[in-house]
This record gives sequence, structure tokens and C-alpha cells, in this order.
Amino acid sequence: MNLREKENQFLLHTYKRLPIEVDHADGVYVYGKDGKKYLDFFGGIAVNALGYNNSRVKAAIVNQANRYLHMSNTFYMDVQIELAETLCKLSGYPKMFLTNSGTEAVEAAIKISRKWGKKHGKANLFALTNSFHGRTMGSLSLTDREKYRQDFDPFLPSVDHIAFNNLNDLKTKVDAATAAVFIEFIQGEGGINVVSSEFIEELYNLKKKYNFLVVADEIQSGIYRTGKLFAFEHFGVRPDIVTVAKPIGGGLPLGGILVDSSAEDVLGYGTHGTTFGGNPLSCAAGLATLAELTEKKFDEHVTKIGGYLKRNLIEFKESHPDFVAEVRGIGLMLGVECRKECGETVSALLTNGVIANCTSGNVIRLLPPLVVEKEHVDIFMSRLSETVSEATKISVK
Repeated sequence: MNLREKENQFLLHTYKRLPIEVDHADGVYVYGKDGKKYLDFFGGIAVNALGYNNSRVKAAIVNQANRYLHMSNTFYMDVQIELAETLCKLSGYPKMFLTNSGTEAVEAAIKISRKWGKKHGKANLFALTNSFHGRTMGSLSLTDREKYRQDFDPFLPSVDHIAFNNLNDLKTKVDAATAAVFIEFIQGEGGINVVSSEFIEELYNLKKKYNFLVVADEIQSGIYRTGKLFAFEHFGVRPDIVTVAKPIGGGLPLGGILVDSSAEDVLGYGTHGTTFGGNPLSCAAGLATLAELTEKKFDEHVTKIGGYLKRNLIEFKESHPDFVAEVRGIGLMLGVECRKECGETVSALLTNGVIANCTSGNVIRLLPPLVVEKEHVDIFMSRLSETVSEATKISVK
């Protein structure tokens, strides 16, 4: 059997895989076993901040592997505590908890919100429509995407959704019984939708009035993806809890929550835990990744390159009004809303040597590694133009 036949036989059919058998990857490129080279503008769904094969991350992994791969969380592990210290100092949050993944970080935030709410006589949790917070049952209860929720009900009780950027719905639903509001300041899976400043202002007015927690889901948008450490920094607010994952493990499984003083004492000994969360190998890779990103001032790089990419996309929209409806996003978290479903366009891009992603039906989601340079943006724009031109010629015929 070949590789695809084995995958079909031995793995549950939960992924629609790209027709690439990966041989290796380096920088911003992925190489297939057939020798074809692909420019990666999807970055492992925002995981590969430093691209592929980063020497600093590899050295950190090898060094830690030579020390130990796993140790129970009943032990003190220097690399784990150093990662927590680094993230806390970078963010200004006093404490954190480490998990294996983003969805587990959301689960931990749900537990803190419920326990905090129990003390204050509150139980209701809210997220926004079109949101995505993960696939476990708690995070799925917050997620408002029918294709992920279908047939998995019943979900957690006392969970509801506020219409995205709808001030009236926000003011109608949030009240004294609200324990927490979960929010992606930029919705990733939902189509790169940016929350409005007016919505955030009203949310914090209500927070002051009713006293509830704000939980920022920064799993996809965090760690300099938008040119700042977290997307919420663009709005001048400070959430009580921040969920992180994806890039913080340098390509290895790692997630976590950062908590402000309002929530740092909610969990006590034995009230929450994890076997593999904060795995030392992942923490070592994460430390190397954060060091590289901060020392080389990737906040400035992302702002510059992200601006260049967005300007090019806007120019492309203006020259292709029948194809592009809108360009939105911040930094290197951008979406191109097409006037029709974009699955075929993304497949054609792959044929032309570019990896991108179609989300929310008609949005080309762009999450390139943060190490992407101007020359890579130029290649991408050239391939996108070629792809759309080819599609136009076919449709005319």
C-alpha cells in the first residue's frame, strides 16, 4: 500500500488532507516527496511562527532531550518555570497554567470562570457568534459554528452567544448573572473578522457595571501574529484571562492560560491538573521561540511585512472587484473574502506552489510564518494573480 492508502485504512477520516506527501520543510517552504516546492502561507495554522527548521529551536529541543523528555508535574522543572516566567514578564500577567493545546487552555478558562462565578453568584458564559474555541465539549459549547457542533449536543448549560459586533445584543444578554465573556479579538476560523472598538468599549462598560471576567482567546492571534504580543493590545484593554497555544511551543504541543490578579487565586491545589501540560521538551522549544521573536523584534517585522501584504491585497481587490469583496485583518493574520466559495481557488493556488486555506466558505485565510519577507509576499501575490487569471479564462471559455 502507498501512504495515502495506509492513511485511509488506519486513521479515522476526520481530515481532508492536502494532496502532498511531505518530505521536509525549511524556512517558509514545504517540499513534497515528488520534489515540488511550496510557499507556505498557512504556517501550520499559525503554529510555525519561525517557519521550519529553525536552528535555535532545534538546538533547544536536542539539549532538553538529552536531559529528560517527561517529568510529572509533581516535580520542579526549570525549563517549565522559565517559560512561565518569560510569558508572564512579556505579558505583564502575574501567573499562568500550562496545557497541551489551545482547546485545553479554553477548558481551564471555563473552569476558572465557573469557579469564580460560583463565589460571586454567577454562572452564565457567553461567546460570540461565528466563534471557534476548540473541539472538546466545553470549548465546543462556546464555539458557534454549526458544522463543528452538529450532532454533539447537549452542550454545557448556561452558555449562550452574542451576535458579533452587535451592541444591542451585547447589552440585552449580559447582566448581573454573567460570569464571563469569551472573545476572539480577531476571529480566525470564522473568517478573519476583527471585533469593533465600539463593541469592546461597551463590553468593558458592562464589565464595570456587572463585574464579570473577560477571557481573550489569543490561541491563533497571539505571540506577535498581529504585530503585538496579543491582538487585544490593539484595543487598549486588559482581559482577566488570556488563552494561548499554537506558536508558543515552537512546533511542539503546548498551550496555556495567563491570569490577572482577579483570577489568579481561583484554582487551588488539586482543583485542576494535566499529565503532559507543560512538557519540558515543548517548553524548551517555546523558550527558544520566544527568545528569537523578542530579541529580533518581530513585532516590528510583522507590522512592516503585514502592512506590505495587506496593501498589496487591497490593490489586488481594486483590480479584481468581481473576485475580491473585502480584505481584513491585522499584521500577518489576514483574510481575503471572495465573492464566491474559495475552495477551488485555494486548490489552484496549491497547484501553483502556494499553501493557503479556505475558511468560512469564501475567505482565503493567510497565516504565513512570521519570518516571511517582502520577496515571499511578492511571490505570493504573483501566484495569486496567475491563479485568478487562469480561473477567469476557464470560466469565460
